[in-house]
Amino acid sequence: MSSLRLLGICGSLRAGSWNRKLMLEAARIFDPAEFVDANLRLPLYDGDLETAHGIPPEVQLLADQIKAADAIVIAGPEYNKAMSGVLKNALDWVSRTKGGPWRDKPVAILSAAAGRAGGERTQMTLRHALTPFRARVLPGPEVMIAAPDREFDAEGRLVNEMPVKLLTELMADLRRAAA
Repeated sequence: MSSLRLLGICGSLRAGSWNRKLMLEAARIFDPAEFVDANLRLPLYDGDLETAHGIPPEVQLLADQIKAADAIVIAGPEYNKAMSGVLKNALDWVSRTKGGPWRDKPVAILSAAAGRAGGERTQMTLRHALTPFRARVLPGPEVMIAAPDREFDAEGRLVNEMPVKLLTELMADLRRAAA
């Protein structure tokens, strides 16, 4: 077990989503001292809401979790050729908080999607969206799980050798980047 704190961010709200399973599998392989599963059930970003009431407590909590993490893993589905609205909304809200919580944080991106590319467009749009935050997004190896219904067992573990190899390599790189 490492002494590192890992924050997991899943761009799907479904408890049994493939991306949640992939995020949890990444956390298991990373083997942190502490794993925090971020809550993205946030209000939709609204400048009027922010002006009237400030940053919502659940958004500030997410920003604080990002700031406190040694490393971050983001798993996101592909919705209509881009990252999910839930994930984009979280990025938009956190961008409004003080202190630049993403700055210099090592981040690994994962995706699982039913399409043949396994969430490639999610990864592309997410990398682009993270650019202004100045996070240290790892360039790879890219972990994109196509046809995820055939890639996980009943316990949520990856079953095929190549995705396990890539995810293990990516988590080792993330651990080194966080140390």
